[in-house]
Amino acid sequence: MKVTKLKSRLKKHKPARTHVVWGSLLASMTIVGGLLLLLEDRPASGSAPIAMVGLTSAPGSKNLDALFNLTAPVEPGRWTGIVIHHSGMPVGSAASITDQHNSKGFKGLGYHFVISNGQGSPDGQIFVGYRWQEQLPGVHVGGSRAEYFNSQTIGICLVGDGERRDFTDAQLSKLAELVSTLQARLDIPDRHVMLHREVAPTSSPGRLFPELKFRQMLADAR
Repeated sequence: MKVTKLKSRLKKHKPARTHVVWGSLLASMTIVGGLLLLLEDRPASGSAPIAMVGLTSAPGSKNLDALFNLTAPVEPGRWTGIVIHHSGMPVGSAASITDQHNSKGFKGLGYHFVISNGQGSPDGQIFVGYRWQEQLPGVHVGGSRAEYFNSQTIGICLVGDGERRDFTDAQLSKLAELVSTLQARLDIPDRHVMLHREVAPTSSPGRLFPELKFRQMLADAR
C-alpha cells in the first residue's frame, strides 16, 4: 500500500514540475527578449552630444583642461586648424543640430563643439561632441577640399544666424576661451583659425560675426 501511495504522489507532482520547467524557460526567454529590445533602442555612438554642464570661468582664467580628458588620446600634429561656423538658425541646441545631422546621414553631430546662445540651451554653454571625445574627423566643411578640412580641422558651431542676428557676449567669450585653449594645447597658429566662409562656398558664420573683435579677444586671452 505504501508503494502504491508513493507512486500515486509522484504522478501527481510530475505535471507541477513540468510547469515549473516551462515557466522558467518562458521567463528566461522574456528576459532575453527584453534585453534585445533594450539593445535595439539604445542610441548608436554619436547620436547625442556630450555636454560640459556648468562650465564657467572668471575672465582670463584657463579652466578647459577637461577638454582633454578623452576616450582617445590626441596624437601630435593630428589637428592643424580650427573652423568656426554658425548653425544658421536663431534657436537650437547641440541636440537639435545632432538630429539634423542624423537626418542627413552624418551619423551624429558633425561638429566637434557647439556653443549655445540661450535659445534652446544655456547661453555660452559649450557642448562637446563625440567626434572630439573619440578624436574622429568632423563632417562640417563641404566643397572641393572637404576631405582635408574635415579630417584635419576642428569644427566649432555657434548656435544662431550670423546673417540676421548678433551672437551673444557669452558665446563670443566662450568661443575665444575654447579656441585659445585648443591653440595653446595643439600648437595651432592664428592664421589657421578660420571662418567657414574662408574654406567653403558659404556665408557662415554670417556677416554679423565680429571677426576683428574676436581676433582681439584671442590676443587678450594669451
